[in-house]
Amino acid sequence: MEYYNYLKSLHLIFVITWFAGLFYIVRLFVYQIEAADKPSPEKEILQKQYKIMTYRLWYIITWPSAVLASIFAFSLLYLNPSLIQLDYMQVKFGFVFALYLYHGKCQQIYNHLQNDEIKYSSNFMRLWNEGATIILFAVVFLIIVKDAVNWIYGVIGIFLFSILIMLGFKFYKRIRQRNQS
Repeated sequence: MEYYNYLKSLHLIFVITWFAGLFYIVRLFVYQIEAADKPSPEKEILQKQYKIMTYRLWYIITWPSAVLASIFAFSLLYLNPSLIQLDYMQVKFGFVFALYLYHGKCQQIYNHLQNDEIKYSSNFMRLWNEGATIILFAVVFLIIVKDAVNWIYGVIGIFLFSILIMLGFKFYKRIRQRNQS
């Protein structure tokens, strides 16, 4: 158990870098999609550069961080299996599963964009970028509060936060359209 706090620290560090990668990769998706609308040669130059940037971010930072965060999490559970029985941890596992699904969908989007297949708009990607934010808020509040009743309030708060994000997105979209006119 003397190594437990070191493992916990490493788990947290790689969770942070994993989220950083997820936040930034979707932002790069936005830029990559918008580059497709640029005139030549700007379009080709930007697309080539964004492909390199997304490749490096995805395979040098994001994927390794996800794997290492998971390895350290499983190590913590191995050393302290009683965590699995806690209500808040079971809810956290649900959010972590949602994060893996989000990561998997980002992988799919990444693959499409690397093959010059644009299946989503840049506005969709801006909204998609908030998915990781919502999961992050949920997990942090859940881990800090650790109370089965209070996490219900936290989930309600997350939904309200999501509504605020969507309203902010619509507001931003209107401003952006007005400035482009």
